Amino acid sequence: MILLFIKLWFFSFGGFVIQHQPTFKGGAGTLNDFIASRMIYPTFSKNNCLQGTIYISFQLNKDGEVFNSQVQKGMGIDLDAEALRLIRLTSKHWIIPSDYDSNSKIVIPVTFSLKNYSCADRSSDDINKAIELYKNRLALQNVVLNYYRNKYAGKINQQNELEMIQIKNELGFDDKFISTKLREAKQRLKQGDKEGACESLYFVKYIGSNAADEMIKENCK
Repeated sequence: MILLFIKLWFFSFGGFVIQHQPTFKGGAGTLNDFIASRMIYPTFSKNNCLQGTIYISFQLNKDGEVFNSQVQKGMGIDLDAEALRLIRLTSKHWIIPSDYDSNSKIVIPVTFSLKNYSCADRSSDDINKAIELYKNRLALQNVVLNYYRNKYAGKINQQNELEMIQIKNELGFDDKFISTKLREAKQRLKQGDKEGACESLYFVKYIGSNAADEMIKENCK
C-alpha cells in the first residue's frame, strides 16, 4: 500500500496569508484523492524503500492554472520529480477568489509513505546509501542522455558508443526497463499528462532506443 498525505500552506511575498485563498474543487479530501489516484510511485524509491516529504511551491493565475512550480525542499531523488508532476496536474482544478493575489505562493508538502513493502527494517544508513546510489546513477544517466542527444543532433561526442552500452548495462537500461518506461508513459497519457508522458518517451529515445519513436510521433509534437 502507498500512502500520500497533503496539506496546503499559503504565503504571500509579504508574509503569511489567512484569507481569500484558492480552494481545490471538492475540497482538501478531493485534492488528496486526486493526487493519490494519479501517483506513480517512482521505481527506484519504491525498490529502495525511500519515503519522505517533498515540498512543492507554486502560484495560480485567475483561471486556476499552476505556474512557477518548483521543488522548494526535496530529497534529491525521483520522488521530487513525481511530486512536482502531480502538483502540475492540479492545474485548472482550483477555485480562485476574485480578489486573490496571483503573486502569492502556495506550498504543498507531499508525503510519500510505503506500507507492506518490507521497509520497516531499513536503517537510516541504508536509506542514506540508497540516496547516494541514486545520485551516482543520475550522474551516469546524464552521461548517456547527453551522448545520444549529441548523436541525434549530429554533434561530435567525446565517448564512443561502446562506452555508452557498458554504462547502460551497468544502469540496467535493458528491454525490461524500457518496457517499464513505456508503460509509465501510457499511464501518464491516460491521466491527461502529455508533458509527463513525453518526458518518459524522450528519456527512452535518449538512452539510444527507438522503442518510443512511434509514440513520440503520435503524442509529442
